[in-house]
Amino acid sequence: MTGTHAMLSHFPLGFWALATLMILVGAFLPGRMAELSRAALLPVLVLSLLGALATLIIGFLIWPMAANLASPLARNHILMALWSLGIFTMLTVLVWRAGEAAFDGARRWVLVVLALTGALMFASAGTLGGHLVGATTAFSTVLGLMGWEVYTTFYSPLWVIAVMVIIGIALGALGIMSQRRAG
Repeated sequence: MTGTHAMLSHFPLGFWALATLMILVGAFLPGRMAELSRAALLPVLVLSLLGALATLIIGFLIWPMAANLASPLARNHILMALWSLGIFTMLTVLVWRAGEAAFDGARRWVLVVLALTGALMFASAGTLGGHLVGATTAFSTVLGLMGWEVYTTFYSPLWVIAVMVIIGIALGALGIMSQRRAG
């Protein structure tokens, strides 16, 4: 059954990577490719969420929660997976609600920032999952350079919290400015 979780995890990761690429193409490139990326983004995001939910459910069914909570590596893996799911759920709702307007003006920057943040989170979740099954990656070194020792650490470094607060304030300000211009 553990192989099922590993196999299923590739679907949301692949769809999230594709969605991130589609957001970057839709936000920054002109022409037909950008139009196609924007038009196909919502179905890709919906499929990614369905795959992520199936992967999470299987993961929670396979390993006992007591075992997961006893391991810093497993806790970090679960945390990154849930953050990835949360970020890409936000992206899905934004694209669904705004439609074509999701890429207009400053809104495109919200999509880009969320997609890149989500990409960092799912890359971390995948790396940690690889460590759990004995398949380490070079990305762990990158995480270590950012202050995160994947086998023992269960916290966000202070600089990460500061960046998250700054991004939150900046996105909130962008939203308020956008509403004032529209209204």
